[in-house]
Amino acid sequence: MKKKIIIDTDPGQDDAVAILLALASPEELEVLGVVAVAGNVGLANNSKNALKVVELSGRTDVPVYAGCSRPLRRTLVTAEHVHGDTGLNGPDLPEPAIALQKQHGVDFIIETLLAHEPGTVTLCTLGPLTNIAMALNKAPEIAPRIAEIVMMGGAYFEVGNITPAAEFNIYVDPEAADVVMRCGTPITIMPLDVTHQMQSTRPRIDAIRALGNRSGVAVAEMLTFSESFDLKKYGWAGAPLHDPCVTAYLLEPGLFEGRLCNVAIECASELTVGMTVADYWHVTDRPRNATFMRNGNAEGFYKLLTERLARLP
Repeated sequence: MKKKIIIDTDPGQDDAVAILLALASPEELEVLGVVAVAGNVGLANNSKNALKVVELSGRTDVPVYAGCSRPLRRTLVTAEHVHGDTGLNGPDLPEPAIALQKQHGVDFIIETLLAHEPGTVTLCTLGPLTNIAMALNKAPEIAPRIAEIVMMGGAYFEVGNITPAAEFNIYVDPEAADVVMRCGTPITIMPLDVTHQMQSTRPRIDAIRALGNRSGVAVAEMLTFSESFDLKKYGWAGAPLHDPCVTAYLLEPGLFEGRLCNVAIECASELTVGMTVADYWHVTDRPRNATFMRNGNAEGFYKLLTERLARLP
C-alpha cells in the first residue's frame, strides 16, 4: 500500500532533494501536501523554495502551505551561511507559477490527520519541529492518529553541527522538539550519526548531473553549492546529505540500522541547549520513545536517489 505522507520542511538544498525523491516515487508515497516552516532561512523564502521544488518535479498537483514563521519561544536562528541568501542557492530556478494555499500549514496538518483513518498518515519532518508541535498543542487528539513521525534531526555520537552539542533542526526550536518527543506517537529519527555517512562525493554528484534531466542538473548544482561549507568544515571526500535519509527510509527502510531507545531534548542549559540525549545503551529506565538510527548504507542510498531522480523532468 502507498504511504500517505505530509512533508514539513525548510528548503534548503538537502530538503529539496528529499522532496524530489518523494515526488519521484508515486507508487510508494502519496504526498498529501508540503508545509514550509522557518528554519534554514525565513518562512517567506522557505515557502517560495517549496513551490519551486514542487514545480521542478512536475508534480504541481501537490499543494504547498506556509506554516510558522518563528519558533515557539525563541528568536529564529537561520543558516544562510550554509544555504545561501535564498536558502536554495545553486540552481537558477524560475519564480514559481504555482501559489501557496491560503490555509495555514498547521491547520492543514490537523485537518488532514482528522480526515484520514487513524494510523494512515506519516509526518516527514525535514526542519525545525515548530509546525508539528503547534499542531499537537492546538489539537492533542491528533497524536494517536499519526502513523509515524520520521524526522531528520539531532545527533548523539556525532554531537552537533550548529553548536558543539546540538544539531540545527533541534537547536532552532528545542521546545517544539520536546513537545514532539513526548507526544506518544511512533518516532524514527535520522540524526547526524546516519546522515554524516551519506556523503555526496564528486562521483555521486557527477552521476546525478549525468542524468541530463532538469531535476538532475538542478540537484547537482544544489549539492555543489551547499557542499562547499561542509567540505571545508569536515575535510571529507563529500558533504553529508541529511534530509533525503527521511524519504529513503520510507522507501527502503533496510538501508538503515538503529534501535528503540529514549530520546530527550535539552531545553534549559545554555551550553547544550538543543542537544538530543539518546539513551542508546539503555542505561536508564526512561520510556523508549524513538527509533534512533545510527548506521546507513550509503551506496544503496545513492543508488536509490539517482534511480528515482532519473524519473523526473
